[in-house]
Amino acid sequence: MKKGIIGKKIGMTQVFDASGNAIPVTVIEAGPCTVTQVKTVETDGYEAVQLGFITVSDKKASKPQKGHFAKSGGQVKKHLKEFRLEDISGYKLGETVTADKFSAGEKVDITGMTKGRGFSGAVKRWGNRTLRMTHGTGPIHREVGSMGANSSPSRVFKNKHMAGQYGNEQVTVLNLEVAKIDAEKNIIAVKGAVPGARGGIVFIRDTVKCK
Repeated sequence: MKKGIIGKKIGMTQVFDASGNAIPVTVIEAGPCTVTQVKTVETDGYEAVQLGFITVSDKKASKPQKGHFAKSGGQVKKHLKEFRLEDISGYKLGETVTADKFSAGEKVDITGMTKGRGFSGAVKRWGNRTLRMTHGTGPIHREVGSMGANSSPSRVFKNKHMAGQYGNEQVTVLNLEVAKIDAEKNIIAVKGAVPGARGGIVFIRDTVKCK
């Protein structure tokens, strides 16, 4: 990884390319982020950069947190994220990282928290087919179905697709293309969909599996 930034998902829209084709994009407010910590091999055993996003009141930080942020200028940040980079020589403690770190046409990986859908059945959660609606199936059309044989193995196999918590998990989408960048407003438009609801925090980094 060579660079990364924290952003906030604004929503989806469309832009047009030079040929007039409509491209669905997700608009992300990327930065400005502050470098709140620089980790080196000598002090921490590896190289990484910690970024802070969205300034909040000092009242919302504990004493240890205030001491941590004092080293980078004193502004308390709501969100922190560490990026392990190949080269951290271009980052200095307290400097500001903006969207112009990225460029149009570049491939990125974006991580976010998916929308929480609560306790859901197997049909909604895993896409299981429903049972037949005729011939006495009864009021169990959306149940899981067979759990396995009785005598052998006499148990339900681990990782069986059943009802439970759906969503609200961290997901990374790979190889998304940066369609457009507005450096003045710190806006990055990424082709396609990004995990999470509007207003959710996302982490953008250069892709690790570029096609």
